[in-house]
Amino acid sequence: MQQKKDGPLRSDAQRNRERILAVALEELTRSADAPLSAIAKKACVGQGTFYRNFPSREALVLEVYRYEVQQVADTAAHLLETRAPDQALREWMDRLPRYAMAKAGLAEALSKATTAGGTLMNLSRGPMTSAVALLLKANEEAGTIRPGVTPEDFLLAIAGLWQLAAYDDWQPRATRLLDLVMDGLRVGAPGAAPQKPQPE
Repeated sequence: MQQKKDGPLRSDAQRNRERILAVALEELTRSADAPLSAIAKKACVGQGTFYRNFPSREALVLEVYRYEVQQVADTAAHLLETRAPDQALREWMDRLPRYAMAKAGLAEALSKATTAGGTLMNLSRGPMTSAVALLLKANEEAGTIRPGVTPEDFLLAIAGLWQLAAYDDWQPRATRLLDLVMDGLRVGAPGAAPQKPQPE
């Protein structure tokens, strides 16, 4: 009996696909020219399974990038279910530097993939903007950030993350940058504690 091609992936097929993506991220971050056969072998899948999921290097690289973006974006809703809005926002922000470093590691592989203009931007813009909008809305409703901050404002404010080099001591610098952004978001928040007057 032939399996339907258009239906959702079976659970074992989905696990294979996710394992390939996890291994590919690790290997392509290490070397943009990592052999596809080595990625398949390390992911414990046959060549047929590998190429059925990713018929070319370009397809694999773009899907690794998209997968990373979606993983980060999806955590926003989960954090809001388990944390106060301001805690959810700050914890989500802490995940961004790791995403930035993964993107930096993939940069060479991405540059070697033949892509249509704007493809990479389109892959990341939608999911990330939606995640930011969700977090900002929850915080504005809770009175924990200043009103009127847009996803575009937020993404511009954290743009410095993409300037951090993976080989530098980036963790403390990223934490400091994100603390500054979070402090700025809290200024003028309706629920913020009033500032104590400074002694003259």
